[in-house]
Amino acid sequence: MKFSIDKQERYSVITPDEENLNSAVAPQLKSEFVILANEGITNLILDLSNVKYVDSSGLSAILTARRLWSNLGTFVVTGVTHSAVKRLVEISKVDTVLTILPTKSEAVDFVFMEELQRDMQAEPGDE
Repeated sequence: MKFSIDKQERYSVITPDEENLNSAVAPQLKSEFVILANEGITNLILDLSNVKYVDSSGLSAILTARRLWSNLGTFVVTGVTHSAVKRLVEISKVDTVLTILPTKSEAVDFVFMEELQRDMQAEPGDE
């Protein structure tokens, strides 16, 4: 599976360079998610802008990332632009459990807001 990873200080973006997120590439994507989680990446953005088709194996990989990052920080999906991918999101109702934002910049802003909120909740009250 071909993909790119853009590691920033507070988040990383993984972008599959595949048109199909199917059973042929989903296991590799799951493995990469586990590696990133083990590296301590606290916020992950999955950019699906190159992906034109996702099957149940691809969806399973995405949900694996959601599960991993539920304890680490924030997981956001962006780039859901192709009609077949949009249709799968609607039919499977994963938009009810995933944070899906239209653009990468909106995803980055969301990650920063989530991190700020976590930081504020972690600080004891200053009175």
